[in-house]
Amino acid sequence: MNRPVNGLEVLRPGALTTVQDLGRPGYAHLGVPRSGALDTGAHRLANRLVGNPPQAATLETTLDGVRLRALAPVVIAVTGAPCAVRACGHPVAWGAPVRLRAGAEVDIGRAESGLRSYVAVRGGFAAEPVLGSRSTDLLSGLGPAALSAGALLPVGAPGPDPVDGVDAPAAPGPPTELVLPLRPGPRAHWFTPASTAGLWRAHYRVSAASNRIGLRTEGPPLTRARTGELPSEGMVLGAVQVPPDGRPVVFLADHPVTGGYPVIGVVPRGPALDAAAQARPGTVVRFVAAGAAGRPRAG
Repeated sequence: MNRPVNGLEVLRPGALTTVQDLGRPGYAHLGVPRSGALDTGAHRLANRLVGNPPQAATLETTLDGVRLRALAPVVIAVTGAPCAVRACGHPVAWGAPVRLRAGAEVDIGRAESGLRSYVAVRGGFAAEPVLGSRSTDLLSGLGPAALSAGALLPVGAPGPDPVDGVDAPAAPGPPTELVLPLRPGPRAHWFTPASTAGLWRAHYRVSAASNRIGLRTEGPPLTRARTGELPSEGMVLGAVQVPPDGRPVVFLADHPVTGGYPVIGVVPRGPALDAAAQARPGTVVRFVAAGAAGRPRAG
């Protein structure tokens, strides 16, 4: 691989760091998930801080960050899960533009709360697009591979200089309680009335088995009113599917485009799904009727 003139070298890839943008919608009929950044608000804010358009590719880290070396002068910003950021061994700002000289090493540390941090670079990460997106899709295998030590990350041509002190909205903190608004259907009638009524009162917890495909829950199982299985039908972002163990699974960006387990409801796209991307295992999860949900509680 030719060494990019303007880019970053991966020194420590972290537990799971991937390239993400706003995904590749419009290909579900071909079996291709949307993918893209799980916390779209944090992704957009990171890009805004360095003067990129919202669709520019960022890095999405998982829990323990990433360490990079600048091959040329660059401007970066880190958002999402709060974490320590150090350049050449010295503390630098989180949630603000940071200028790095050529050869500088930057360490994005372990998430202090939440799960996923987002690293934007002025010009965006210029991985080769696949079906119009640079996102890594862990389910289908499309897009660039998850980062590995020694990988070289090319950076695109920068736009105008970011403005120091850019007027960016404060990002909500990771949730201590995840409140998910739910629009019932299309298969809510597959569950007993007592079970669906109990869903609004139940307290679940985020399972350690959660990933980019779905947020799995632990808690009281839902009871079916119907037996048997559905023919496979289309699945959407935020669909709450109920597998045979009765515990809801909230589909996230890398979800399959079809499924045969009944969907009791759908969490609308927006801040609640962004909060789900930052909910650590053990976080309390509550479902409320869409329109009745307040802002997820943040730590």
